[in-house]
Amino acid sequence: MVAIGTISYIGSHGAEVLRAGSTESKLDPELEDWRRRIHEFGRQADTPDLRHRRVRIEDNGPFLAFHWRGSPDQEVARAAIDAIAAKAQAAGLRTYWGRMVLEVRPPVRFDKGAGIASFLEGTDVVTAMYVGDDTTDLDAFRMLTQLVDEGRLTDAIRVGVRSDEGPEQIVEEADLVVDGPEGVRELLSLLVSDRAT
Repeated sequence: MVAIGTISYIGSHGAEVLRAGSTESKLDPELEDWRRRIHEFGRQADTPDLRHRRVRIEDNGPFLAFHWRGSPDQEVARAAIDAIAAKAQAAGLRTYWGRMVLEVRPPVRFDKGAGIASFLEGTDVVTAMYVGDDTTDLDAFRMLTQLVDEGRLTDAIRVGVRSDEGPEQIVEEADLVVDGPEGVRELLSLLVSDRAT
């Protein structure tokens, strides 16, 4: 977030929205009931063994992310993550995989695509651009295509950020591909300079 009050924000993969001019984000009501259960799962999973393997748990409000990037033994850390995924599924929770991260979510549909659709609903936006670099961003890419097909958007630009760790699908499904964060900065600079002229 860049702390500009005239900008609306989507967070937590579309589960939270902070509208322009608001001071408080709103969580999807369906997810509110699951928050306690997700956090209880996280407390049980947060063992000394997991910490020893340098698996980091990130609290994302309605879901948890288990990161093993930086673990000295990636293979052992991944085995621990696989065990957490199995426990989550046995508890009726959903699992989503990203680049060296496992997300444990409630069994309620929310993803970046659903978040984009909800975010744009009721607005007069006709053109949208989305920049993504991970598997979870593909949902947003596909939703933008769907919104154009349905006539809810006139145009959508799906920008893929190429990286060594990113999935190849990002590059394959993108309308435009840039290299890393620097490529995103260059693209935004071009858009701003074009608008100023």
